Amino acid sequence: MRLLIIEDDSQLGPWLQSELASAMGGADLVGTLDEASAAIAVRQFDLIVLDRGLPDGDGVDLLARIRQQHPRPGVLVLTALDDPNEIAQALDAGADDYLAKPFEPIELVARVKAVIRRLQLDQRGRVTIANLTFEPASRMVYVDDEPLVIPRRELALLEALVRRSGQVVLCDTLEAAAYGFDDEIQSNAIDAHISRLRKRLRENGCSATIKPLRGLGYLLSDAR
Repeated sequence: MRLLIIEDDSQLGPWLQSELASAMGGADLVGTLDEASAAIAVRQFDLIVLDRGLPDGDGVDLLARIRQQHPRPGVLVLTALDDPNEIAQALDAGADDYLAKPFEPIELVARVKAVIRRLQLDQRGRVTIANLTFEPASRMVYVDDEPLVIPRRELALLEALVRRSGQVVLCDTLEAAAYGFDDEIQSNAIDAHISRLRKRLRENGCSATIKPLRGLGYLLSDAR
């Protein structure tokens, strides 16, 4: 799960990034429409938290571009503009939800999860490969219906592989799933995380396999 936060407030932005990364698995932060356009041009996001009053324009102006993406990310507009006409404008432009400042953290996380659940009803729900099951909305992993706890970066990598099961997932795609724009990535970081993930799955009786393709990436498939 990858989120993009578009917020120029120097205190609120990093706080949002920390809260949502902890709750959802990973989040990038930008502060202008230009930076946001550059981010969505190079990375696919599952959900975008969008402020309206940005230094270079109204965040709603970005919605037309976001709607053209496939698959389209969810959009939660987060702003101090709580006039009904402003809310209607954002929703009509393509926002999935609207949350006015100030707000409670628990409500923010709940609304983000609700937007993602609604989108996944129209896209892809629970995924099962061999005896491995992944629930996108809750980000829960099960082996033989038993829950399996997986560390954050390994979980992000597994999610990227599950969403493309049976296909080769390039290393660049895996890096984008597990790391933010500002993260420092060691040259063998993805290989190391995948190695630990494979060991964890194997030790818990998972019969799905993660196969390396040298120089390309990895493929998740049913080994049976």
